[in-house]
Amino acid sequence: MAALRTLVCLFVLLPMSVLAVQQYGFRVTDRKPQPWENFVQGLQILDGYLYVSTGNYGKSHLLRYRFADGELDATHKLNPRIFAEGLTVLNDKVYQLTWKNRMMLVYSREDLQADRWFPIPGDGWGLTDNGKELIYTDGGAQLHFISLETEQTVRSVTVTENGQPVVKLNELEWVDGNIWANIWQTDRIVIIDPATGVVRASVNLQGLLPADERRSGVDVLNGIARDPADGSIWVTGKRWPWLYQIELVPVANTAE
Repeated sequence: MAALRTLVCLFVLLPMSVLAVQQYGFRVTDRKPQPWENFVQGLQILDGYLYVSTGNYGKSHLLRYRFADGELDATHKLNPRIFAEGLTVLNDKVYQLTWKNRMMLVYSREDLQADRWFPIPGDGWGLTDNGKELIYTDGGAQLHFISLETEQTVRSVTVTENGQPVVKLNELEWVDGNIWANIWQTDRIVIIDPATGVVRASVNLQGLLPADERRSGVDVLNGIARDPADGSIWVTGKRWPWLYQIELVPVANTAE
C-alpha cells in the first residue's frame, strides 16, 4: 500500500511536460494544385484568399490567391537581398518574416503594398498570431511573442516534448487555441500549448506527398493553414505541386 501511495504521489506531481503525447496519422480529404516554383515559407487562408510567403534570395514574394480557383490576386516581389520566411494576417496588415535580415515586414492587407518594417532579434523562421500578438520562431525551441503596440518581444516560451526542448520549429499556425508547428527537415507537425510550450500532440505526415510526385527540386514539408470558413486544415511543402486538406487520425499508444 505504501508503494501504491508513492506511485500516486509521483503521478500527481509529474509535470505536464512528461505526460504522454497524443500521436496522429492523417487522412487526405481534398487537394488543390499550386505553382510548383513556390518555395513555401508561410501559409494562411482568410476571407476566401490564400496568402503565401515564398523564400530564397532573388525569388522571395508575398502572394495572394483566390482560394476557390487558385487565381493569383496580388503579388509583391521582395528585394533580392531578402530571404522571406513565415507570414500572418492580422487586422488590416500582413506581416512577413525575413530569415537573416532581422526584419519584420509589414504590408497593407488591401493591396499588399509595403507599409513599414521593424527589427527583430536573430533569425526569423515561422510566424502566426493569437489575435493580439505576433508569435514567431527563430530556428530554436522557443516561441517569441511580440506586442503590436510596442513591436517588441514581450515574452518567450520554450517548447518541450516529454520534458525535452523541441528545436527547428518552423512554419506556424494558430488553430483553436493551440499552435501547430512544422519541425524543419521532418514529416512531422507538433501541436503546442502556447501558454506552457508543452507539446500536446504529434502528427506524422510521412508519405503525404507520393514518391512519384517528388521531382527534382521538391523540398521539405512546410506550410500549415486553417480555413476559418469550415475549420479544415491544409498543408503543403516547399515546391510541392499540391495543397492537401487533411484530417487527423488518432494512433493507438502501443505502450499502453
